[in-house]
Amino acid sequence: MKSKFEDMPLDNVYSSLNSSKDGITENEATKRISLYGYNEVSEKKESNIIKFLKKFWNPVAWMLEITVVITFILKKYDDMYIILFLLIFNSIVGYTQESRANNALELLKKKLSVKAVVLRDRSWKVINSSLLVPGDVVHIKLGDVVPADAKIINGNVEVDQSALTGESLAVERKSPDLIYSSSIVRRGECDAIIVATGENTFFGKTAQLVRTAKAASHMENLIMRIVRYLIIVDVSLVIILAAYSILINISLSDVLPFILVILIASVPVALPATFTIAMAIGALEASETGALVTRLNAIEDAASMTTLYMDKTGTITKNILSVAEVIPVNDDENSILYYAAMASEESSDDPIDSAVLKYANDKNIKVDFSLRDGFTPFDPSTKMTSGHLTNGINVAKGAPQEICKLAGVDYSTIEEKVDKEAERGFRMLGVASGTSGKYRLSGLLAIYDAPREDSKQLISELYSMGITPRMVTGDNGPIAVEIAKEVGIKGDLCKNSTIKSENDILKCGIVAEVFPEDKYNIVKLTQKAGEITGMTGDGVNDAPALKQADVGIAVSTATDVAKASASIVLTHEGIEDIVKSVKIGRKIYQRMLTYTLNKIIKTMQVVIFLTLSFFVIKYFVTTPFDVILLLFANDFVTMSLATDNVRYSMHPEKWNVKSLVYSSISLAFAVILEGFIALYIGTYFHLTHSEMHTFIFDMLVFSGQFTVFAIRERKRFWNSMPSKYLLTASIADFLFISLISYYGILVTAIPAVFIVYDIILGFAFLFIMDTVKNMVFRRFGL
Repeated sequence: MKSKFEDMPLDNVYSSLNSSKDGITENEATKRISLYGYNEVSEKKESNIIKFLKKFWNPVAWMLEITVVITFILKKYDDMYIILFLLIFNSIVGYTQESRANNALELLKKKLSVKAVVLRDRSWKVINSSLLVPGDVVHIKLGDVVPADAKIINGNVEVDQSALTGESLAVERKSPDLIYSSSIVRRGECDAIIVATGENTFFGKTAQLVRTAKAASHMENLIMRIVRYLIIVDVSLVIILAAYSILINISLSDVLPFILVILIASVPVALPATFTIAMAIGALEASETGALVTRLNAIEDAASMTTLYMDKTGTITKNILSVAEVIPVNDDENSILYYAAMASEESSDDPIDSAVLKYANDKNIKVDFSLRDGFTPFDPSTKMTSGHLTNGINVAKGAPQEICKLAGVDYSTIEEKVDKEAERGFRMLGVASGTSGKYRLSGLLAIYDAPREDSKQLISELYSMGITPRMVTGDNGPIAVEIAKEVGIKGDLCKNSTIKSENDILKCGIVAEVFPEDKYNIVKLTQKAGEITGMTGDGVNDAPALKQADVGIAVSTATDVAKASASIVLTHEGIEDIVKSVKIGRKIYQRMLTYTLNKIIKTMQVVIFLTLSFFVIKYFVTTPFDVILLLFANDFVTMSLATDNVRYSMHPEKWNVKSLVYSSISLAFAVILEGFIALYIGTYFHLTHSEMHTFIFDMLVFSGQFTVFAIRERKRFWNSMPSKYLLTASIADFLFISLISYYGILVTAIPAVFIVYDIILGFAFLFIMDTVKNMVFRRFGL
């Protein structure tokens, strides 16, 4: 992003803004507030009531709402109340578990709420930065946060804009350069004219991207696709049933209750709640490893992630400068380090001084500042620091060109070496020493932002898990390439101008020299290419891309804005917890897959078996109330699958609804056969219609529980133990259903022997289902 004021001469800036180096008046500033607005980022908040009401607007809610209307028309009020309870229960669970304080814009707004020294009516005064307008002249000094985009009138400064542009080193700015809002002044001071405020600033445009960025909800899409298949099955069976009823002269009033049974049975009522609880449990597990999940479905997305963009500065690297190499010219390495250290300031927060002093300490160079009786801090005009030692030696360090001038050395003699090191990603410092005002070039120091110790191992693990890591940075290409080599990132070096399509972006291992909107667009382009995209970052510049990404990961040192925009926030230094989060996500996927398979199998079993059985014996083998009770007995018990013991896979997980449905139909035929065997037993022993209702109801419940144990393990069902919660819930379900069936609570009582028949039948089909499952899973790649 380039401002129109970037290359504009100061006189033209004054003319364009109807201002001057003396600023504007208070009256004019008041007028401009109404024209440009306040120097802040606006936001749009959604009420909690609207958020809650939206939970009633989704595919599962629609099916339940339609069912409520049908039960009301049929005057089955008890059924209606239970379904209403299910509808409200789902909405409350979804709202409470998914509720997230999306405070990124508020943090951006607070970031701009700093004080500014402004020239109004030809006098300097301190005002809130939100009152600044284009045309104001401000004074900015060491330690200040730049309050708005401004063009320097006079003075020299070094500004740290790493949180905005991704550049790891402070950059020098002088008249007539632009400086951007939210940058921090590290050295010097200047007067500058404000050229853009609020959302029109570089910072504000980033805020707008944060506001518009939104990752698609894969969970909602998944549920919608599953419901679509179930609706197709429902409609098909209802049409067949209606045609058959007309054929055998059964009245519509007799058929409608059965249609209601099919509709109730096919509603995946607990599916959203189970997914939400599973992801909430995953979020809790992730928090114990050091990753705070702020958007629940990021857990599922982490399991599916195929590409991870990592910001170089502060993510792959430490965002701490260090000395990489000492290059002697006229002195040895120890002497060069000593002179550079004595030309540094221990109490300064200057990153270069800190890097030099730390390296000297690591090399056991004794630095005693009591032996220094004079020190000149960095001056942007001289681009160096210098010191005078008590033994008469003068020392200096700074830009190689300036140190060469100081030492009377032709810069061309070292220029090739400096350029070669720069290509490796190093920033070069010259070091000089001398007496009586005469200096000589002692040597050079190579400074760089080193990778984190765990970056290489992490990147290797990501590759092994089927995730392609890519670097995105505001730094130049050579620096990015050097870091990529060190940490093992593969792929081409790209610049934003070379990326024209989705195919182009997938070839890139490194994307360098990018601006905030480039990162945001890169993530969107990658998503368009079909990749489930993650991004790590730490700065304001990363916020839009973090929010747009399917998995936005803010590292521990991230700004508040980045953390608020991300879906996962790391609390430990480094990024090793990303791998742990992916593993947890893949475990959660396995749990949700088991529940989904179970639900589709159960739905197919119930609706197809009940329909076919009606054709065979000419009456309904269960009641609408029994089916609702079945939802509680099976669906809500199997929600404990959210805690089950599972293994994670070594490849990204991806929902394939077609494979899920086809495999579920294949497995459903086994339990449909079980149903007809139960129907034969009930008919053979001449059970009454009411007793048959209970007998078939028990069979459906027990069959559902045994099906869970068959499909929860991708190998043979005895290869792993279920979680204690799942086992306890299942045993409790068996006991509860057996007791109410024997004593006739809510259902018609049946002899205990028929309950035992159902349990034995279900246990026998557990082995049949387990064998069929292995063949089906291999066929559909589950």
